[in-house]
Amino acid sequence: MSIEVGQEVKDFTLKNNEGQAVSLSDYRGQNVVLYFYPKDDTPGCTTEACDFRDNHESFKELDAVILGVSPDSEESHKSFAEKHDLPFELLVDEDKEVAEQFGVWQLKKKAGKESMGIVRSTFIIDKEGVLQKEFRQVQVNGHVEEALNYIREEM
Repeated sequence: MSIEVGQEVKDFTLKNNEGQAVSLSDYRGQNVVLYFYPKDDTPGCTTEACDFRDNHESFKELDAVILGVSPDSEESHKSFAEKHDLPFELLVDEDKEVAEQFGVWQLKKKAGKESMGIVRSTFIIDKEGVLQKEFRQVQVNGHVEEALNYIREEM
């Protein structure tokens, strides 16, 4: 069972793209935009990451930190972040524990084949650690603006 809007998010700790341990609780007192994406350096994931990058300052002005999460390795995240000049942390969820906590590790169908994977999703967590908004099965185009507007108008 995944977390629901209005619930406090259970703390977790993952390594970031620099190999440092990062906990959700490290960001208490800030809004957190936690976005899950399938794979580093693929077209949709690159577009989404670059959209977050291009709007990073706007999120920062709203006291919001962006954290990207995928099952990719630390090395993959580091390369992806450097290649696209990403100013936010990418978290390594190789065992999919956090993805499962949020219910985004699911059976997917593509070209007639089924496999487990990350369903692109974003979660807005408030300064007290409570889930305020979820965007599931995200379409990349326009999504970052939608998340930014939610924080701007609702938080």
